[in-house]
This record gives sequence, C-alpha cells and structure tokens, in this order.
Amino acid sequence: MKILSAPQIREADAYTIAHEPVSGLLLMERAAAACADWILRRYAGSSRPFYIFCGPGNNGGDGLVIARLLAENGFAVQAWLVAAGNVSPDNLANQARVPFLQKINAPADFPHMEEPGVIIDALFGTGLNRPLDGWVAGIIHQINDQRGRQEIIAIDMPSGLMADQSSKGHACVHARYTITFEYWKLALLLPENGGFAGETVLMPIGLHPAYTAAVQTEFHLTDMEMIRTVYRPRDPFAHKGTYGHALLVAGSYGKMGAAVLAARAVMRAGAGLLTVHIPRCGYEIMQTAFPEAMCETEELASHSAHFDEPFRLRRAPDYDVIGIGPGIGTDPSTAKAFERLLGHWQGPLVLDADALNILSKWPSLMPLVPKLSILTPHPKEFERLFGAAGDHFERLALLRAKAKEWQWYILLKGRFTAMACPDGSVFFNPTGNPGMATAGSGDVLTGILTGLLAQGYGPKAALILGAWLHGKAGDLAAAISPESLIASDIVDYLANAYAEIQQ
Repeated sequence: MKILSAPQIREADAYTIAHEPVSGLLLMERAAAACADWILRRYAGSSRPFYIFCGPGNNGGDGLVIARLLAENGFAVQAWLVAAGNVSPDNLANQARVPFLQKINAPADFPHMEEPGVIIDALFGTGLNRPLDGWVAGIIHQINDQRGRQEIIAIDMPSGLMADQSSKGHACVHARYTITFEYWKLALLLPENGGFAGETVLMPIGLHPAYTAAVQTEFHLTDMEMIRTVYRPRDPFAHKGTYGHALLVAGSYGKMGAAVLAARAVMRAGAGLLTVHIPRCGYEIMQTAFPEAMCETEELASHSAHFDEPFRLRRAPDYDVIGIGPGIGTDPSTAKAFERLLGHWQGPLVLDADALNILSKWPSLMPLVPKLSILTPHPKEFERLFGAAGDHFERLALLRAKAKEWQWYILLKGRFTAMACPDGSVFFNPTGNPGMATAGSGDVLTGILTGLLAQGYGPKAALILGAWLHGKAGDLAAAISPESLIASDIVDYLANAYAEIQQ
C-alpha cells in the first residue's frame, strides 16, 4: 500500500474530481458519510452527545457533514466553527446545512460540555503545513483538557499534526481514534506521534484508482496483497535440501536462550537445514532443547564461554546464509572472530543484537559487512551505530541515507517497523503489538529472516515477509493477553501466521 505525501493526496482528490467525475462538494459528502457510518456503528445504542469542532477548510467541511448526519440519526449534536482563516467554498456550503452551528472566535468562547460524550476534531487535516499558534493553539489545549471526560475522534489527522514533517513540541489534539482517508500518512507511522493519533482507522472514500496506480512514492505500508505476492508456496516435490542450509552463530555463557529461540525460529520459518555455531558451554543445552539443529562448537575446550573460533572456511560453501548476533556478547575475542567471519563471507548475512553492538564499538569493521546484508537494530542500537537524530522524521531520513550509503537492508524495530532498502524505498510493517516488547523477541526475528534467506528469498522479500510473519505470530499469540506474551510464543504461532497467508 502506497503512503502519499500531503501534496499527492491533494492531487488524488483533484484527479478524482476531474476523472470520475464528481464535484468537490459530493466528494466531501462521500468522505464524511464514510466517517459518520463508522461512528454510528461504534456508538449504536449509545445516548452520548457529540461535540464537533470544525475548522474553516475542507477538514472542517467534513466535520459539518458528520454533524448533520449524526443529528439526522437522532444523536444529540453540538457543532462549533473555529473562525481561524479563510473559509473554503465547500465548507461554506455545508455551514448552511447545519442550523445549530455556533462560532468560536477566541478561547473564551470554548463551550462547557456538561455531559460526558464524544468530541470530534475536524479543525485541521492533512493540508496543515505549519505549527498552530495563538488562540487556535489554545483551543487545541482546551480540547485536550477534556480527555478525562470525553472520547476524542480526529478526522483525517489530529489537528496540529503535520503529515510530512515533525510536529514535535507543537500543539496537537490527543485523539483516541483517528479516521484517516484512503491513504496512510507518514506522520501516523512514526513513534513521536503515537500519543496524538491513538488507534488509526483507514477509511476508503473511493479516490480514483488510476491515480493510486500511477503515482510514485518511496514509502509503503505492507498489506496482505503485498505479502501474498512475496510469499512462495512450497513445491510438493521438494526435499530438505530445496530450502537451504543456514548457519546461526549465537549464544554465550548465560545467554544460550537467545541461541535456542533464534534456532527454533530459523526452522519454523521454513529452512531445510540448520547448523548452530555455539560455545562449548551451550552444547548440551542446544542438543537437548532443540534436537532439530546440528551443533558446531569451538575445537578447544578452553574456548567454552563465547564465540571466538575462527570461521571454518572448509565449511563455508555448505551454507546458504549466516545469521549472527543473538547472545554472542562483545568480548574482544568475539569481535576478532566476527572480523574473520566477515573477511571470508560475502553471501547473505543477517546481523542482530551483539553483532550490531560489536560494529558500534569497532566501526572499522563496517566496510567488511557485505552489501545487501540485513541489519535489524532496535532504536538504541541504531543510535549507537549511526548517531542520534532530533526527531523521528530526521531518524527516518538517517535510516534511508545509511541504507543507501552502505547498500544494506536496515530494519529499524518499532510499532510500525521501518525497513529501508538500498534503493531508498521504505516499507512499514503494520503487524505486532506491545506484548512483543519482551526479551527474546528480536532473536526470533533474526531466526525468521535467516530461515527465509536460506530458502532463497531475496533480502527485500525476506524483510517484508519476515517482519509481517513475526508481528502476525505475535498478534495471534497475544489475542488473550499481550502482558503474558513471551518470545517462544511467537515461534509457536508462526505456523498460524503462515496459515493466514494461505487462506
């Protein structure tokens, strides 16, 4: 699914008006009616009143139509026009259809809302391109002061939030729900805005599909259509050699759990064969906990606590991919062994956890990392590798720049995990939940990605499918209680996640 900028969304509206054809007024009616239908379904049977705040532009026009439709369906509705700027023609036309409309010209005009109900924020939408200030910012703060008593729904965007640039420190409505039209907006996918948008509802409004098909964008949100395009069903005549042989370098004394979780995920993701290179201290643990994996350890008994064995060149041709990092630690001897591995391996590579920490401690190793490798940092690991950013838009730009500079695929973990590709494109993953913020979840992701690469998926396909599977398995595992989710649950539900694709 394409993520469009605010100018592109205006172009989509104009294209639809010109080519459907439909008037701007009727397109506004269509969009607002879709919102009103969602609201009517959510609050069916409720006697809660609606308090609707409308701005002077087309977002305010949407609010006016919603006010009229809710009133026609028997709800108690009050509506106010915040007179702050030039009124759009379609907004003006809809003002005449809302006889109960009142005006707010200053913060002192802010209404007293006696009963707990629902505030609908239709002040400013996607077109906003500057911070709100003055008395209008005061209105935003007054709306937010009502959050304890009123549920807040934002139309298209929480007012004050800009679609394509940071709104950090700005006055923005804090919504419980945001009903956004047709396309996701970049701001709704970045962590700094999560508290403003709440739960986002994507509302199709029938914008012309020809425009969507033709428009170019570097930002995409993974959807089921994309996943089913990427996914490759199994060949009924295949054998274990068909799906590759992965090498996983993982574990150290006290951190063998990371190795076991990653190893299980490699195989559950579909790899045909797996060898796990572990320190000697973990041999019995791995063989007992996961007998499906073959084990390789250091040859010397003294090398028992962590990875410090030179990479075995005689075995290199046996592997289709190497995943390295979960639980290996950052001992200097481990860093040296990692350097030797990088010096002798130019095939598919997944780097996570301590492999990334080693790179940040010894940045001279970065040029040795093969092009098209996959790196999977969480935000702090990303900052240690590439530096801090002032806001999440800057961090997204840095993510894209580093993926292009090093020709790597970089997966930045988060609520909407962002995956930057060497060509500058970015894919956001929508699956996953807060219960996955638990120890070992990242080790499972490393295993999934390694398992997909072993099967012959390219790095971009592995990223898109792997992140989706990881999040979907977490969603299925957390269906009863996100709080009780543990990383091994994600592995256990990978089969269910695959089944969702195959339906």
